[in-house]
Amino acid sequence: MCVSVMNNFIKKLALLVNFTLVFFTVQAQNSGSPLEDMVNAFKNDRVADMDKYFDSFVPITINNVQANYSHNQADIVLKDFFEKNSPRDFTVMENGSPDNTSKFLIAYFTTSTGVKYNVYILMRLKGTFIIQDFKMNKE
Repeated sequence: MCVSVMNNFIKKLALLVNFTLVFFTVQAQNSGSPLEDMVNAFKNDRVADMDKYFDSFVPITINNVQANYSHNQADIVLKDFFEKNSPRDFTVMENGSPDNTSKFLIAYFTTSTGVKYNVYILMRLKGTFIIQDFKMNKE
């Protein structure tokens, strides 16, 4: 009887360990870095993937016109931009983390019409990483 109880315990423990490993593997696959998320959002024309990095106000510069937008306004402004400028190519020129509290990305974004934009994104740690500066200017 004692062996039977021990076998059941071992089976339940093995099952628990398997579920835990599967859970953490899925979490790791779904949690790319903020910079990877931004690159994928550009490449796949998905502003919704950027918006999780918006703070209550987001500084956005498009063609040297800078404004601070509320979270909802920033979403609308970027959706409108991407509706008019669908992506053809997004090439990262430089990215990094000068310290533990910031990340940056410098890239070229080419639209389907061939217009090329220089892109600069700065993110700062504020509990989670948020967009501190977002610039897209025609080359």
